[in-house]
Amino acid sequence: MKKIITIICLVFVAFAGQAQKKKRNAKLSLKVDGVCMECKVRIEKAALNTKGVKYANWDLNTHQLMVIIDERKTDKKTVCQKVAGVGHDTKDFKAPKEAYDKLDACCKYRDEEVVKNHKKG
Repeated sequence: MKKIITIICLVFVAFAGQAQKKKRNAKLSLKVDGVCMECKVRIEKAALNTKGVKYANWDLNTHQLMVIIDERKTDKKTVCQKVAGVGHDTKDFKAPKEAYDKLDACCKYRDEEVVKNHKKG
């Protein structure tokens, strides 16, 4: 009887160990500044080039970047830093001046005139 209980316990421990090895995916929503489809491409590319990011979609109207990440490889902070590194402000990180200055004139989301022109269509 003791052998049976021991075997059952070992099987349970083995299954519990395998369950912990599963991927830990997380969905995140991040606010990212931008004004056009060119910004969309740049933001999504920066996010997807971050190790551990499996999916990225930035919405032009809401400015929300939806990402799915593998939490074992990256985190929200890293994704925000990568996006800020290509010139786009996030809620937690402001893009460095050098990166923002490299954006095309139509992508200068900090310029009220540019934002107004994009809203006109």
